[in-house]
Amino acid sequence: MSSISTKRRQRLPTLFEVLNRRTLTPVDLFAFYVFMRDQHRSVDYLDFWLDIAQHMSLCRHYVRQLRRSVLVATPDLEKDSSKHSSQVLEAFKLQQHSEIANGPEQESKRVSMILRSESSASGSKVFPKGNSALRSLERLKQIENVEERHDDDEPTVDSPLAQVNSSTVTRAHIRESAYRIMVTYLVAGAESELVLPLPIIRGITTAIEVDGRDDPEVFDEAKDYVFQAMEREAFPAFLSNKALGNLVPAGALLRLIVGLFSLFAAFWVAFILIFLDWKPKSTRLWLILPFSIGIYGCLSYQYDLDPLIVFAGYSELNFMKLMRIEEPYVKSLLIRRAIWVMSLVIVLVIGLCVLFGLVPGKRL
Repeated sequence: MSSISTKRRQRLPTLFEVLNRRTLTPVDLFAFYVFMRDQHRSVDYLDFWLDIAQHMSLCRHYVRQLRRSVLVATPDLEKDSSKHSSQVLEAFKLQQHSEIANGPEQESKRVSMILRSESSASGSKVFPKGNSALRSLERLKQIENVEERHDDDEPTVDSPLAQVNSSTVTRAHIRESAYRIMVTYLVAGAESELVLPLPIIRGITTAIEVDGRDDPEVFDEAKDYVFQAMEREAFPAFLSNKALGNLVPAGALLRLIVGLFSLFAAFWVAFILIFLDWKPKSTRLWLILPFSIGIYGCLSYQYDLDPLIVFAGYSELNFMKLMRIEEPYVKSLLIRRAIWVMSLVIVLVIGLCVLFGLVPGKRL
């Protein structure tokens, strides 16, 4: 992703930008995956979306191979009597013209048209018999350099399709991919069964099992439904957690516990110094330490934001695990909020220290 585009984006990113890897930490796809897995507890929906995206990538690769093989096999198409080759090449030409006219948003329909043309020409309907779950096709392999950045948190998956990426993609691989998505997410009692409208599920299973389809357009309706569900329910919470704060719930709770304990200790010591009429009175200035820790911890919990970590340029990915803040707009937003929280801490600490420092001592 171009750094120029991120600098020009003076707003929070959209879900579409996050899923298509057009954002940086802490609002990138990897952070969203970890949030869906650990906090929102609905990672199966994101897995489903990523698996369909991987299926689409597999289909694109197959179509490119198909076009090359057709051109090599029929260098002079007008003199060739191959109906199969003619149909496929003509479909690919239509796909190229459609891409120029309609843009990338129609890619699924174009690739599906080519695959259906090739399938009808070959007349084959073969389904894989395997029923092992397609988890996430190395879920975050779509994220660039994710292994180097977050080795400990990346989900590891043994996917048969992962071995296909660097080799020749066949139609059997595409059929297997479509079938595995169906049995993993859409079949009743599946390992990662999703709650989707029944007409959508029936449409997909009928298209794959009865019609013999495996093109990406089969999943378009389900993909749109899952996207809208994530955009409506999970993504606002993700932005609130990562763009307006930099703490995970466990980290915020730890700061609250430390803050409350420090405030209790500060008030306890302050009242002891007052009621014992401790001399010299300047001893009360040491109250600034527990008051500072206590108020800092409580406000960090209240705002889900640790100002010192923000000033250092980091945000929590998991409990006690940090990642750099690289998204420019999010970084500026967090810095402004961190300055506000630190200002509140300073004002409250000064107020409490002045209050307990000026109260006259009275020995009981």
